[in-house]
Amino acid sequence: MSYFTTSDGLSLFYEESGTPTGTPLICLAGLTRDSRDFRYFAPLARQYRLITLDARGRGQSDYDPDFQNYNVPREAQDVLELMDHLSLPQAAVLGTSRGGMVAMMLAATAKSRLTAVILNDVGPVIPEDGIARIMMYVGRRPAAKTHAQAAETLAALMAPGFGDVPAQRWREEAETFYDATETGLQLRYDARLRDSLLAQAEAGPVPDLWPLFMALDGLPCGIIRGANSDVLSHETYLEMQRRLPAIHAVELANRGHVPFLDEPQSLSLIQSILEPI
Repeated sequence: MSYFTTSDGLSLFYEESGTPTGTPLICLAGLTRDSRDFRYFAPLARQYRLITLDARGRGQSDYDPDFQNYNVPREAQDVLELMDHLSLPQAAVLGTSRGGMVAMMLAATAKSRLTAVILNDVGPVIPEDGIARIMMYVGRRPAAKTHAQAAETLAALMAPGFGDVPAQRWREEAETFYDATETGLQLRYDARLRDSLLAQAEAGPVPDLWPLFMALDGLPCGIIRGANSDVLSHETYLEMQRRLPAIHAVELANRGHVPFLDEPQSLSLIQSILEPI
């Protein structure tokens, strides 16, 4: 297991796999998730130098004593500090959901450090219903007391968007992202992520994020969208392609938020972007 220390003193966990001489690919997980988000993708991406990161407050990384630091600019700075720690002048970034927001921030603030960006089910506009669904669970312990119960709940909630996913995968999801204790399931992230989101909402309306997206212009980049996603709408997905005509794009049937990245179409898009690098 590997850790590095950020400029503000936190110890963050990262892991490397694949081919050390391959294209460096940094994988950034969703809001409440961690590097294990890429456990289905990693075995199929051994040709790359795969680097997965637990963002501050998630997984095996330190929780930040100041929840205000759970924000996209600070998390983007953490990625740059990881790259410096690894002596990586440049890398490609694969960002799932929140990780994709961080990737766009990196394009806007440190574009020269990037070789490519792939966004997994995220864009510069997040619909209100998607935000509402996220706020229903973020920072709250699940009502389920066991992994089996949590898997049943996940299957019931996710089945409409993930029609071909077997029940066993929802059990794996529950076991990966919740710790079982005598008093029920515990979160594997800092519950104060909720406080950060609420504070940001109270600070005013969400700024226009299209300039962040447009910072990708000139980079090899791609979008993966679950056809049933409530976080990346079909309209935004099409607008992203209109504004950046060179972007690679794929929409996956039987996927909502978020695709697992082991789908053949996902792998084909990722390969089409990274193989020329």
